[in-house]
Amino acid sequence: MNVVAVVVTYNRRELLKRNLSCLRANRPVQSIVVVNNGSTDGTTEWLKEQKDLIVIHQENVGGSGGFYRGIQHACQLKADWIWCMDDDVFPRADCMEHLLQYADNPSVGILAPRRLMEGNIFTNDFQQVNLTNPFASMYQKKLKKQQVDAPVEICGTAFEGLCIRREAVEAIGLPNKDLFIFCDDTDYCLRAVLAGYKILYIPSALMDKEKFFSSDNWEQRGKKKKWKRFYQIRNAAYLNHRYGKNWAVRYLRSFHAVLGYMAIVLVTAPFKDVYTLRDVAKFWKAYRDGVREKLGKY
Repeated sequence: MNVVAVVVTYNRRELLKRNLSCLRANRPVQSIVVVNNGSTDGTTEWLKEQKDLIVIHQENVGGSGGFYRGIQHACQLKADWIWCMDDDVFPRADCMEHLLQYADNPSVGILAPRRLMEGNIFTNDFQQVNLTNPFASMYQKKLKKQQVDAPVEICGTAFEGLCIRREAVEAIGLPNKDLFIFCDDTDYCLRAVLAGYKILYIPSALMDKEKFFSSDNWEQRGKKKKWKRFYQIRNAAYLNHRYGKNWAVRYLRSFHAVLGYMAIVLVTAPFKDVYTLRDVAKFWKAYRDGVREKLGKY
């Protein structure tokens, strides 16, 4: 079994070192491809010293662009399975062994591990997708609300341990690199499910996730994350428009969401130095770009 791991990294050298140490301990992994999205923290120099890695250096094209390039290269290496992850997750030594126990079923296109944060189950995985009711979330039957002790079929997981069969990649194509960040993994999973592939969540395959600690106050955190909000709004609108089964889902569900963000701007702008009134127009543009399926880097 030719298993190729794909790790996308950007300016998190110490986390990357820990991630790669864990991957090297997963013996079924034959090759490790690191996609360096233009890091400036010494990651580039450190990677040049590593002789057992396949390293791709490129400009920062976001997580989606990183996984696009990494999965593409893994297919060129004739991988049977492609194990995708960010640099802040750490697979246990037997994680891949547990995943591969379910690799023989050709109808299974994606395998997903169980992620733990400080020993507690951390998951945004879901078993059903709602494409018809605009007043309900797209993501239904979330695993975090369930007790799951055996493998179960799901509809969506994250690029934090997602392991995809090469034949599935050949059937559905590469990730949408124009999404940049957010929703690229959901989009990819939906494409796999709509193509007839199953996604299995394997609770015995364990992977630890780094907890983000910050001493910043609310205002400082808001400033750091502000630029990401545009991608969240736009890409969620894109998903709803792309896969929605009726007009209301394609336009109305995301319209509700953008109104919420715009309300936050109007309420907080006079008192907090996070948003300005100009952001109302930016959020509206993000929504319009999503429903027009106009993607790319802001």
